[in-house]
Amino acid sequence: MSRKKLRAAVVGVGYLGQFHAEKLAALKDVELVAVADADAARAKHVAAKHGCAAHTDPLELIAGVDLVSIAVPTELHHAVAHGFLDAGVHVLVEKPIARSLEEADALVALALKRGALLAVGHLERFNPAFRALAATLERPLFIDCERLSGFKQRGIDVDVVLDLMIHDLDLVLSMAKSEIGQVSACGFRVMTDSIDIANVRIEFASGCVANLSASRVSQSPVRKLRVFQTDQYASADLQAGKLRVVRRDQRGGTITEDESGFDDRDALRAEIEDFVAAVRGGRAPLVSGEDGRKALALALEVSRLVRARLERFSAVAR
Repeated sequence: MSRKKLRAAVVGVGYLGQFHAEKLAALKDVELVAVADADAARAKHVAAKHGCAAHTDPLELIAGVDLVSIAVPTELHHAVAHGFLDAGVHVLVEKPIARSLEEADALVALALKRGALLAVGHLERFNPAFRALAATLERPLFIDCERLSGFKQRGIDVDVVLDLMIHDLDLVLSMAKSEIGQVSACGFRVMTDSIDIANVRIEFASGCVANLSASRVSQSPVRKLRVFQTDQYASADLQAGKLRVVRRDQRGGTITEDESGFDDRDALRAEIEDFVAAVRGGRAPLVSGEDGRKALALALEVSRLVRARLERFSAVAR
């Protein structure tokens, strides 16, 4: 890839997509040439802010761009990303990668066939507190994740597993680096007809165990991650950007504690910079299409287990 400016576009400039446009427009080696949204007025509004073209049909952008960020609803991920990948355009698609494994597999295969990069927007991988924690790990023994959010109408097109927990499922997979042995899960409907609270226990072939809780009907937002390994305990507050690491010296048994804070927590900027650098350097992005597919597969299995349990107890109640 030459040093000329890369031509970029954003498809879907709603709540999240407008931030994608902002970050791409701010990069010196990128030219944001267009945005697209089904809402013409919204597309024009965002385009006017960045001095680029506005479209309602994403297909009109394909011939004029090198890379694209896709932030449309999940059910449209496959259709929109497929068109760009088929033309050899590099794609960053928001999480989850698609709504089914069949759609995810099709996108991964097409990217490989066309020689295009496919990155997935698992934002927490770029959280500096998580990156600092991950750098300390050798062999995690137990991982505990807690992600709580207040109820919002936005995002309820999918259940809490695909909306919130999938972030931590991706983080756990990236840390455990092992095949999954056993999964058990429970969850409940509270404010919607879908799953609003979920808990899952994952046992890996390596012996590592992970426990994850997610809720979108809580009063206060919480994004915490705790990891235990031999001679070390690490606790990351992903919401506040803080990391605490407690270590035991193997020779003297001395206990040390280190605390770090991270002021620059613009994970979306870091994600987009990594995507652009991957396109420039011809390397894999930090979160690849394959990574997104693995996270989706686990999330769908958790959702299936939760629904099966709900149906079983509903039958008992009748």
